[in-house]
Amino acid sequence: MSKLQTSGADISDDVKLLESMGYKQELKRRMSAFSNFAISLSIICILAGGITSLQMATSAVGGAAAGIIWPLGCIIGLCIAATMAQVASAFPTAGGLYHWSSILGGKGWGWAAAWFNLLGLIFVTAAVNFGAYLLAIGLIGPMVGIDPAKLPAWAPLVGVSLITGLHALFNHFGIKLTTLLTDFSGWLIMAVAVALTAALLIFGHPHDFGRLFTITNFSGDAGGGVWFQSNNLFLLILLALLYPCYTLTGYDASAHTSEETVDAARNVPKGILRSVIVSGIFGWVMVCALVLALPSVADGAKQGGNIFFWLMDQVIPNGLKVPLEVLIVIGNFLCGLACVTSTSRMMYAFARDGGLPFSGQLKKISEAHTVPVNAIWTTAIVVVLCTAYAQAYAVLSAVCVIFLYISYLMPAAAGIFAYGKTWTKMGPFDLGAPLYKTLCVLGLIGLVGVSYAGMIPNPAGSPPLALYATGGAMFALVIAWFAGVRKVFAGPPMLAQEPPVAEPELIPGADLEGA
Repeated sequence: MSKLQTSGADISDDVKLLESMGYKQELKRRMSAFSNFAISLSIICILAGGITSLQMATSAVGGAAAGIIWPLGCIIGLCIAATMAQVASAFPTAGGLYHWSSILGGKGWGWAAAWFNLLGLIFVTAAVNFGAYLLAIGLIGPMVGIDPAKLPAWAPLVGVSLITGLHALFNHFGIKLTTLLTDFSGWLIMAVAVALTAALLIFGHPHDFGRLFTITNFSGDAGGGVWFQSNNLFLLILLALLYPCYTLTGYDASAHTSEETVDAARNVPKGILRSVIVSGIFGWVMVCALVLALPSVADGAKQGGNIFFWLMDQVIPNGLKVPLEVLIVIGNFLCGLACVTSTSRMMYAFARDGGLPFSGQLKKISEAHTVPVNAIWTTAIVVVLCTAYAQAYAVLSAVCVIFLYISYLMPAAAGIFAYGKTWTKMGPFDLGAPLYKTLCVLGLIGLVGVSYAGMIPNPAGSPPLALYATGGAMFALVIAWFAGVRKVFAGPPMLAQEPPVAEPELIPGADLEGA
């Protein structure tokens, strides 16, 4: 992998590069290399997915979810992140995946990629905030005599609404405040992950490292009913793979904040790769500590969604347990804040090119705070609506993995055909054609596996909400495109400035306009 160069490029260089792609500088460039890295680190947030999704893994294959499945998922994520970093280095714009897909595969391909990315970001924000609610109510409820399991069905929706509303308020008052919080979140996540890992290893039960490499079928009642009963081991491994694949999403935030980052062509790919590598390594150590500290893997799996609080009650002394849990809840809250930031920037970028209904309103920038206020509050509203659609953490996390991985790989797939032909100008980060194309193919294989697992109805007999969401989105996009969007949507300005960089036949069906 090539090394990223460093330079003293100032903001004027970023402005010129942005203007060459047809956009003027509207957002303030206040984000440093660390800030760009921190926002992706905050959204990935191993304190969120690594903890709130623990039951998804242990209730499928037991301890091997930490020792084997986690690193496998990290490899898939790193393959995709590396291809994203290369394209981001060449085209550092807000809403990057949409621009990349349009430039490399045609405006129809880009329009579809933008919708999948935006929907994925909305669902991941809903999943993160749902997880934050579960952690918060699991911590606060028992303190005030409330049993979280006995709360009414509408309680999670109210909780997610309050959390998301606070995120929108923070975003409303400017990128400076949000950046300070996400910078702090980066440090907080690492510090709390280290502290939690140390506490688990110190106070946990005698460590049986063999459990990290032992695959056990805990589907059905043995896993607290998290998954349906199945004897298909391969399917259970794919279900467990949703655990790391869900946790390691969100690094596209570095791309979405490109226009707010100094020296974006270098610092954005750095932010993408560093966030995945750091989260993957620290997360692996932490999830292994969680499994090793369990008094019994079988007893832990039976707890289902309550496994984390059960483990903390069994292992960590009260004087340490409560502060750790409070910090974990704060980390999850800040993760959701970063999600709202990333999603609203993607919405703004797409609306700027007329890709969304009411684009004229969604692309407006607040003169007082220099942020896309309408996009921020629209993001908050849609996140709450998604939570109302699927009031189940497993469904929200599965849908966001499917949508985000599709959007991550659409520009990469287009790049396979365009590389060296119509795409000849690379940025400072360049993998080279053979490695780039190999990583794209590996990422596509991972996408097929996790998408298949995520669409299976759970529990057995329940509506396949993830399948409905994915199939419905694809159907709606095709209908909308051919019903008239292709005639009015011009795509990014670069498509009007230059001849299309990828001929339709290079990617069969990619440029829907040509069909």
